[in-house]
Amino acid sequence: MIVGINPFLVLDGDGQKAVRFYEQALDATVLSVQTFAEMPENPEFRIPDDAKDRVLHAHLKVGNTDLMISDTCPQRQTYSIGSQVTIAITISDLEKSKQVFNRLKEGGQVVMSLQETFWSPLYGQVTDKFGVTWHVSTHVTDS
Repeated sequence: MIVGINPFLVLDGDGQKAVRFYEQALDATVLSVQTFAEMPENPEFRIPDDAKDRVLHAHLKVGNTDLMISDTCPQRQTYSIGSQVTIAITISDLEKSKQVFNRLKEGGQVVMSLQETFWSPLYGQVTDKFGVTWHVSTHVTDS
């Protein structure tokens, strides 16, 4: 089941400033901020020292809406004007996540294949045929 979709802002090193700005400008509640330095270590993916304070993921609550913010990771992502706003979709079922991801990638391009991450059992990024980038995230709750 699709739980919801949310705006996801992708910045180029200004994530910390953006979190503070939107907290004030939008009366947002900051639920969490995680930096690249807080990721579990991976010898195949070393974070440069100058990127460790960049925002890996921030979650703000603006009224009833969730606003997500992250910075690009210089080793893996390029930043270009026009790509700052993406969409996060949260799904509560692994098979539904696969189905949605596969539908979105038709005529589009996979940015990050669906895979297990330390925050989700199945997460991936895909840019659809209209140039919209989606963060497909699975959050399964125990019943």
